Amino acid sequence: MDLVVVQGSSNRPLAKAVAEALAVRPANCHVETFPDGEMQVEVLDNARGGDVYIVQGTHPPVGENLMELLLIADAYRRAGAARLTAVIPYFGYARQDRRRHGRESLGARLVADLLSSTGINRVVAVDLHTPAIEGCFAEPVENLTAIPLLADRIRSSLPEGAVVVSPDLGAVKLAERLAERLGLPMAVVHKIRTSGANVKAQGVVGDVKGKAPILVDDMVTTAGTVEAAARAVLDQGARPEVTVVATHGLLVGPAAERLRALPIQRVVVTDSVPGHDGKFPVPVERCSLAPLLAETVRRLHSERPISDLLANT
Repeated sequence: MDLVVVQGSSNRPLAKAVAEALAVRPANCHVETFPDGEMQVEVLDNARGGDVYIVQGTHPPVGENLMELLLIADAYRRAGAARLTAVIPYFGYARQDRRRHGRESLGARLVADLLSSTGINRVVAVDLHTPAIEGCFAEPVENLTAIPLLADRIRSSLPEGAVVVSPDLGAVKLAERLAERLGLPMAVVHKIRTSGANVKAQGVVGDVKGKAPILVDDMVTTAGTVEAAARAVLDQGARPEVTVVATHGLLVGPAAERLRALPIQRVVVTDSVPGHDGKFPVPVERCSLAPLLAETVRRLHSERPISDLLANT
């Protein structure tokens, strides 16, 4: 099967970098948006029998990016592709993996069903909010981790006496991986979410006094979790030299205001979500996922194992 890499419009620089790393020309696929907001996708190259990898994140605007992904997959299936893989650097609706009160929609399962309906055979994602999302899919889900990339990015500039801090119980595994790779101690903040954008920290487990905290999470959205965790460790005597490390830097809503009010030295994220960081009030660094995604595509195309790239290893 010929290797076909399709660039969705959600994150063209990343998709282009993946194609370049694989030394392939991005597929000729036309996405048109009509005046009423509808989209239509047309495959302009011969894709029959191809091994197709669609690089398209579902970050904001989530609905538009998701719909484009579905339409691209449907177009390539109808064009005769032999295998379809959705490469989703940031997987929207990942936090809707269960019903907390019994009457909510189950967004993660619905998105999984929609992707399945297009004929997608496999999903590649990066640091899913919870591994339980894999259970929503009938198809294989390859959950990669960006922690090695992020660790390498900050290793040379680690402050002396640093401590890796998980801002809640959900990020403990990420914090453990980062702490192990950097050879640092670890602490955990106990958090309670009071609303979609607000959280409350109730305590810190681990020694942070006199240490420079490195807060690590899978995503920073409105920065409510980061704010609560930072204030919790500062109250416990941590040095006012906070580093934030996350795979997905959405940085929306009150994120700028919250981070500006904290002693943040730097925010290090990947390019899973494109951003205009030059206008952000604190330094934001983005390291590229292209090498990780390209290596994953290369191995999947040649039927080689990717176990050492996954988040659960």
